[in-house]
Amino acid sequence: MSREKMGIYVFGAIQEKEDKAFQSIEFEGEGRNVYTLHYKDAAFVVAQVPLKIYQPNRENLFMHQHVISDVMANSEGVIPVSFGNVFQSEEDVTVLLENLYPQFEKIFPEIKGKIEVGLKVVANKEFLDEKVKNHPDVQKVAGTVQSKTKEAGYYDRIKLGEVTQKLFQNLQQMMIDEIYDPLKELAEAAKTNDPIGEKMLLNASFLIDRNKESAFDEMVNEIYEKWEGKLEFKYSGPWPAYNFVNIRLNVEAS
Repeated sequence: MSREKMGIYVFGAIQEKEDKAFQSIEFEGEGRNVYTLHYKDAAFVVAQVPLKIYQPNRENLFMHQHVISDVMANSEGVIPVSFGNVFQSEEDVTVLLENLYPQFEKIFPEIKGKIEVGLKVVANKEFLDEKVKNHPDVQKVAGTVQSKTKEAGYYDRIKLGEVTQKLFQNLQQMMIDEIYDPLKELAEAAKTNDPIGEKMLLNASFLIDRNKESAFDEMVNEIYEKWEGKLEFKYSGPWPAYNFVNIRLNVEAS
């Protein structure tokens, strides 16, 4: 029986000159050491694993995030690498690191001592229903639709959909003005992402200095208290700067 061919799984990059080891992981039924491969003052955090394509199932994603969290806790900044990047050899990883070094050299100072947090704001059904109920334009068009036959009210129903959509867009802008913009003032960088689902009013990411984490958390809590009962806040992190670092690895086909 031939021995399984091994490859090098890459988790992320840190600014580090010395060899460094992190917590070992359980992967593919065996314990794997997590260590660093270096070029100048940059290092990839890696583990030796069977060389194959890995599915992003819950167990594998948890393993990946577990390593990232450990690295974050033991370094000043992590350039994250997406799940499932496996290379054929340590030499290939080192060559890649050398090629990416000019980018990393610029990114390391930007993420040093910083973390990413995420905030998703979802409207409660009762809050949305109340906004629709009390909006004069919506009620006017809705009344017109109800007074006509199905065929005659076709274009009115289209208009009702447009009015409701505009109302929702206005609520999203309100979240930008009253939630996103004040939090952005405390952050080093911020960006909005596409909402997920029909009731999400805000999907934002913030890059914050670790020294300002408590102040940022406090502001999130203050804003939440203002909207409690109307909006649901999903506050997550700390994460590496996933939304503020754009690195794409060219993985060799196995």
